[in-house]
Amino acid sequence: MDLIVGIGEYAVTNNENELIKIFALASCVAVTAYDPKRKVAGMAHIALPAPNMAGEDTTRPCYYASTAVPLLINKICLDFGCPKDELEINFFGGAKSIRRDDIFNIGEKNINAVKNALNCLNLKYRAAEVGGTNSRTLEMDIATGKIKVALQPITI
Repeated sequence: MDLIVGIGEYAVTNNENELIKIFALASCVAVTAYDPKRKVAGMAHIALPAPNMAGEDTTRPCYYASTAVPLLINKICLDFGCPKDELEINFFGGAKSIRRDDIFNIGEKNINAVKNALNCLNLKYRAAEVGGTNSRTLEMDIATGKIKVALQPITI
């Protein structure tokens, strides 16, 4: 069965027959965490760096990097007994708009927010495939921890 992770959502599983997927990451960022010994995997689909107002992060905490990263890591560690220092962490996305007037630069801000959130948790990431002008679709195999990335050009 495939677990599809929408914007502002996350999934964590130890079912080796499942795949976790995220479709069409543009400026959004996906954070993945995997424990190879216990075969536990998780993925969060982050839209923005942090909430603008207090309380915005309570209805969809994975919408924001500042709350999604700690939530994902805590879920894996507390619910599945995975030691934090054994997690293999990667992140993807944060693309730029091809429009010249992209003054908000959300992709870059999301990348920096994820790095900051990981740093606050004293976690290092193994790999980051970020930036550029391609959208990314991800598929994570729970049995192996391997992540397939398909690129699509951004047209807006």
